[in-house]
Amino acid sequence: MPNHEFYEVDVPIHDTTNPDLRGLHVFTGEADSPTTALRRVHEVYAAALAAHQAGLEIPGKQPDNWGASGLRPGWEMEWPAAKAGRWINPVSWTTSRGDFAP
Repeated sequence: MPNHEFYEVDVPIHDTTNPDLRGLHVFTGEADSPTTALRRVHEVYAAALAAHQAGLEIPGKQPDNWGASGLRPGWEMEWPAAKAGRWINPVSWTTSRGDFAP
């Protein structure tokens, strides 16, 4: 994909039966901007959720490397709090970075 870089999208999540249980769902893939990365995450998550609800296998990574293999039924994605930024390393979510944009 020309002019595409790897992005990370961090989406806070919580357990719908116990909202005090919280976490972070991290997605990575290729995009040309944080806006595109957020859009792709919504698309792959929606496809994974629809497949799960239909009793089908969750789709694997797409050609642009986006996927939602870690679907957690019973946990709600907090989409308004999602942040996207260039992917730096596999544990970047543990460090404070200022290059993420909502």
